Amino acid sequence: MSNHAILKMAAASALAVMIAAPGLMKAQQDATILKPEDTQKLLPTSVFYCGQQATTQARNSGGVKFADGHYVLATLVDTTGYSAAVASKYQAYFIVEVPIKVGGHSLVAGIYGAGIVGDKFLVTDVGAHDVFTVAASEDAGIKRPMPLQIVADPAGGFRLYIGRQYVTFKR
Repeated sequence: MSNHAILKMAAASALAVMIAAPGLMKAQQDATILKPEDTQKLLPTSVFYCGQQATTQARNSGGVKFADGHYVLATLVDTTGYSAAVASKYQAYFIVEVPIKVGGHSLVAGIYGAGIVGDKFLVTDVGAHDVFTVAASEDAGIKRPMPLQIVADPAGGFRLYIGRQYVTFKR
């Protein structure tokens, strides 16, 4: 490979890092990503959804605390006792204290059910009524996927993962 080609590749790589870095840095500066040990203090041990109580799985939770003190929290739930139809789309409890965009859809502050069904991320209200559905992406590069996690998105904002599948969200 010639020196010119190497310089071109190095310049392209540097440009890619410069483009991606501000989004990551902004997400990091304006918000703190919360791990399960952080969210355990914030999340209830059980939640109400569709006329029943479900136990939360604090070990499978994550969140974001924004600079103004508002949160977005998610935790997997135990859906034992729910009908198969409800349990298939209700995998997580999703608490949103401020309006956010999920996969380009607006979501107002509130408490929701959420889950991945096929290749779609579904948000429902606490009565199990569909609010919206967006395409979920799959991240085959994750070596050991966690049941649920929230990480910074290289393009800005955050990714909510359920296993290898994720949806992006931002404020």
